[in-house]
Amino acid sequence: MTAPSVVTGAPVRAAIVGTGYIAEFHVRGIQNARGVELVAVCDSNATVAKAFAAGIGVPAYSSLQAMLAEQRVDVVHLLVPPDLHHPLAKVALEAGVNVFLEKPMCVSAEETRDLLDLASAKGLTIGVNHSMLFEGAFQRLRDHVRNGDLGPLDHVTFNHFAELAFIRVGPFGNWMLREPGNALLEIGPHPVSGLVDLLGVPDEIQVVADRDVVLPGGARAYRRWRIHTLVGRTAADINIELGPGFPQRTIAVRGLLGTALADLDANICTIDRRTPASPDFDRHKRGAWIASQVSAQARSTLADYILTKAKLRRRGNPYQLSIMNSIAGFYDGLRSPAGLDSRIMGETGRSVIETCETIIRKAKLKGRVETDRVSPSPGLQPTILVLGGTGFIGRQLIKQLLDKGHAVRAAARGSSLPLEELGSDRLEIVRADMRSEEDLESILAGIDYVFHLATSDARTWDQFIEREVEPARTLARACLKHGIKRLIYTGTIDSLYAGSRAGTITERTPLDPNIRRRNYYARAKAAVEHLLTDMHRTDGLPVVIARPGIVIGPGGNPFHWGVGKWSSEGVVETWGEGTNKLPLVLVDDVASGLIRAMEAPGVEGRAYNLVDIPLLSARDYIVGLERLAGYRVEVHPRPIWRFWLADFAKWPIKLAVGHPDGSRIPSYADWESRTQKAVFDTSRTREELGWTPISDPQRMIDEGIGGSLAAWLAARG
Repeated sequence: MTAPSVVTGAPVRAAIVGTGYIAEFHVRGIQNARGVELVAVCDSNATVAKAFAAGIGVPAYSSLQAMLAEQRVDVVHLLVPPDLHHPLAKVALEAGVNVFLEKPMCVSAEETRDLLDLASAKGLTIGVNHSMLFEGAFQRLRDHVRNGDLGPLDHVTFNHFAELAFIRVGPFGNWMLREPGNALLEIGPHPVSGLVDLLGVPDEIQVVADRDVVLPGGARAYRRWRIHTLVGRTAADINIELGPGFPQRTIAVRGLLGTALADLDANICTIDRRTPASPDFDRHKRGAWIASQVSAQARSTLADYILTKAKLRRRGNPYQLSIMNSIAGFYDGLRSPAGLDSRIMGETGRSVIETCETIIRKAKLKGRVETDRVSPSPGLQPTILVLGGTGFIGRQLIKQLLDKGHAVRAAARGSSLPLEELGSDRLEIVRADMRSEEDLESILAGIDYVFHLATSDARTWDQFIEREVEPARTLARACLKHGIKRLIYTGTIDSLYAGSRAGTITERTPLDPNIRRRNYYARAKAAVEHLLTDMHRTDGLPVVIARPGIVIGPGGNPFHWGVGKWSSEGVVETWGEGTNKLPLVLVDDVASGLIRAMEAPGVEGRAYNLVDIPLLSARDYIVGLERLAGYRVEVHPRPIWRFWLADFAKWPIKLAVGHPDGSRIPSYADWESRTQKAVFDTSRTREELGWTPISDPQRMIDEGIGGSLAAWLAARG
């Protein structure tokens, strides 16, 4: 039935609630859906909502209620954490608005039933984005099954092998990690929706969940799930692996007449059936037929990607296309008397959550490990503020400050669990966004020293200006207003040219004079440096700038792109031959250098490079990683011109289609700087700050590479 809020023949007015990663795909889906217009965007963070809405030219709101009161909306896309699906969907339904939910539909079957009852009473429609069911490979598999090409089915196996990096690196406050079953509620709807769609709701379920790990804050996560089900006479297995390893999302179907294998990541579905030929010729014909299917589908997927980039086809990669197809199917069904496609019906969403709840119940999971939280001492007055304290360097910095007896205030936008693990009564953790002048006024009270390590998720230059440069200006002004004794800003050596013509780099070496041609991250960091040093000269801003090198150690990424371009944990392309020594530094030494930059007298207005003496090349690093990780890495030395040429080949297309990155002509020097052939002389840093990094190649391997690998090895079990 067509929902009463949708006027036949008029454009459907859609709004998005939640502006995270997935929101961009929903924007594209709405823009490409027939007869649909995007009219508003909502996010609880008003600053983020405005920034997102500005890019698409619609109003921004920080409250769903306010948006629905001011805008006529027919459909809201709810792209918020799963525990908010039920309360926000109820608000929309009560206001007479249809709802399209990201999976999982809700966090319990009871919540799904409540929404369906409310939607039925209001005559409204609920859809759920089970996007996997709209991926090309799955749809081809589905057609084979429904057309009877495989005959009656005997067995189906779903494999979902993909690391859930949150388990290893956080943020540990993410909804998926709050309770032991949440990861299954988040990941499980992919294979479970496929099971329900192909076979139906299981009659019997057996579950083994293992490889559990206790996370910061006491939550427990299970990294492996083996689920055996029976639907009628057909057996179906679901295997989920959330630890490190080669990613694989496949569905294998065995029937009386043949088999089919869908590789969702490759967007390929092949079918295998007997031929009339003799066994040896049959084997050859079947192999050739499977090879031809793989080749044709791989070419088609690549052609879609190229033509989409050239704006000659509105399709995109398989993942993007699956969301676009799901959204298009929702709006087509919204107008159709026949209603929604079964794959996105709210009733299907309910069945999926009911099945997931049964799986979690039968897994008999262990609960949380309760840990004592240390509260700040009564009357605590921190004198040091750390912005970006939940990051890799920030956590180590705060730990060292606390070890030295300082009282610290840490400002966090997201989860603070990594800091709570430090367990100190001299640590005050506050919620704040440095883009907010009101928040800065609050968190700077009583502070003498400020460390600025915060970064953003910007991708375009305009975003870097908005999220990196201007917030730094706002912070600097607030520091001046509050009489801060010193602001320590963490820049990057990437803002320096470090290629073959660089020679020796010292603290007096200027930033890359061609910085406007460099990557946006290096350019934005340089812009902040220039801004702060100008304010030092003109306004007396007491700033010290620290530029860490390639930082490694506990909590870091062992597959560091300062070493090379990692295609996976086992394949790396080095920047050039990879034989020159890299500007490596331990995270412990960076933290101690930042503290020295706070303590050293008379160093305001100066910049210091936090780089150890030359110790390891990229090749040395990889050999050390191989020894500690226990496997061989496939190394491909690549000349820089190949990286640059590939980048340059994309540029005319970006320019032609108006891509935000199209105005930046690819720079050979930017790519060549990644070779890090410069020699860093940090004698001034050592002398003026009294900084003494380890300067030992074996400790760099054991503590740097080994420390970075520790969490990854633990995640492998």
